[in-house]
Amino acid sequence: MRIVKRLLVAVAALLLLSFAAAYLASPVVTTRALAGLRGGPTGVLETVKGGLPAEVPVASAAERAIDQATLDEAVAWASANDSHSLLVWHNGALQLEQYFPGYDRNTRSPTQSMHKSVLALVIGVAISDGFIASVDDPAGRYLKEWAKDPRGAITIRQLLQQANGLDFPTLDLASGGEFLSLMLGDRLAEVVLSQPLATTPGTFFEYNNVGPEVLGIILERATGRRYADYLSESLWSKIGADDAQVTLDSEENRLARVFCCLDATARSWLQVGLLYLNGGMANGEQIVPASWMREVTTPSPANPNYGYLTWLGTEHVPIRSYNSKAGSTASHSEPFAAPDVIYFDGFGGARVYVIPSVSLVIVRTGAIVGKFDDAWLPNLLTRAVD
Repeated sequence: MRIVKRLLVAVAALLLLSFAAAYLASPVVTTRALAGLRGGPTGVLETVKGGLPAEVPVASAAERAIDQATLDEAVAWASANDSHSLLVWHNGALQLEQYFPGYDRNTRSPTQSMHKSVLALVIGVAISDGFIASVDDPAGRYLKEWAKDPRGAITIRQLLQQANGLDFPTLDLASGGEFLSLMLGDRLAEVVLSQPLATTPGTFFEYNNVGPEVLGIILERATGRRYADYLSESLWSKIGADDAQVTLDSEENRLARVFCCLDATARSWLQVGLLYLNGGMANGEQIVPASWMREVTTPSPANPNYGYLTWLGTEHVPIRSYNSKAGSTASHSEPFAAPDVIYFDGFGGARVYVIPSVSLVIVRTGAIVGKFDDAWLPNLLTRAVD
């Protein structure tokens, strides 16, 4: 018994020393990591102002175009996967709006990398507004740090397609500290702009957070506006979304993490999905140019299942890998039932599926799920309306 107690004391002491060492090495990262574990903010929060709430038609039981048994099956699946919300839109109306215990229509759920698919649209608006001359502009035109650097030749298109050639940190022994600085640190621009070239730009698909953050820096410098303000004025307030929040790296630098961390209501994500469904139109106005929406959802040369910061169901891949470094993958148990699936992918199962051929938008927010089948839910609902 004494040996067990001594072992427990030794383990506790080791953990305490490890925490103390981590705190001394990076107090900001350590404090934010602990806050995140408790469900708190992992940075400084900034509001993205919404607009007048969009009118959302809700189908009555008699009007529903999806049978109740299918909707019940979808709700059971979402409940089993620790979801916060499940919304299903079809043919001009909500067929299902389900919130799970502890969550409701006003809940802003973390949705991880779904933010990337919003960023893709905002870049298109910035080009339409004339702040960015072309999608083929070199990054060095907007980043003085890269003006005389080979990285300055990376194009905005290559950044959007996640084929920019930049190296990126991952959560491992070699670059774990840098990865945590990217995710939780207070000097975000310093981390992303210091990443070297690893491959020839335009050659390989490597999904990561560095390229999108470079785009966020370019966007702020090109527009001369804070990201949250430009997002609100150019898109968010116009589609009838609720107020949302982005996470900044620090009060001093105030750079938004645009690769993640757009906390928004499920109905707001529905409005983004409808923007994709309707070719950039919302409330009778062309918010995002239709030509840009087509580019966003066009398969890229380096990965046919990826457009501009947005996933596509072009080819069936049973196990979808994100990049050559990380071990995380996504499962697709079968091919998508529709040929034109577009989806926003947030780590651990945050999803918006948009399926134009059957006029279907599905929103799932919730806790991070370890094993998530990307085919099951959209196929269930596609087959019910097809």
